[in-house]
Amino acid sequence: MAGQNIKEITDGNFQSEIADNNGLSMVDFWAEWCGPCRLIAPFVEQIADEYSGRVTVGKLDVDSNQRTASQFNVRSIPTVLFFKDGKVVDQVIGAVPKQALERKIQEHLAV
Repeated sequence: MAGQNIKEITDGNFQSEIADNNGLSMVDFWAEWCGPCRLIAPFVEQIADEYSGRVTVGKLDVDSNQRTASQFNVRSIPTVLFFKDGKVVDQVIGAVPKQALERKIQEHLAV
């Protein structure tokens, strides 16, 4: 599914991997059938590698994990949510360039 620095996030592990996590996390809400999700997947993987140790990066398949997707009102994919100390602090919806995701990370790492 993803590179070694990307965590597979599920309804079962969301609490321990993201909600209880101190620091910045980025979660890509996606689905296998979603074309725009495939477009941003390489960017998510690159960010996971480049920010390894500083940002937790995860991917959550909305088809298999509807409870978590619903909890955060994810209606359109790809949706990338940014969490700081377990709380949503930002989001990006749709296929965007890598720089748009990096800007959000830089903004929240600096705070």
